[in-house]
Amino acid sequence: MKYSIGEFSKLTGLGIHTLRYYEQEHLITPGRNSGNRRCYTDRDLAWIDFIKRLKDTGMPIKEIRHYAELRAKGEPTLPARMEMLISHRKALGEQINQLQEHMNKLDEKIEFYRREIGCITKET
Repeated sequence: MKYSIGEFSKLTGLGIHTLRYYEQEHLITPGRNSGNRRCYTDRDLAWIDFIKRLKDTGMPIKEIRHYAELRAKGEPTLPARMEMLISHRKALGEQINQLQEHMNKLDEKIEFYRREIGCITKET
């Protein structure tokens, strides 16, 4: 399937300006139709979904750009791309662990307040 930039924008939830920025940053390389208008495919849709996931999990645009450059070079870069993702996954796991620790401390504090408030209510 082929999509215009407007259709692609709606499908991805990204604004047209964002898509043009991603193209300028060499994150995406849409094809062009006979009228020289941008033309996106389902493969581009899957790629944008992955870019969004990397971005949502904290990968900086600079690293996403490097990953995109490697991807454009094809199969010989598979090991390098895998190493990037392993490294990113490790960092993400550390963030998750840290967030879980924060959550546990907040739960402890909330439980403290519940006990204290419960004691006050019972005394009155």
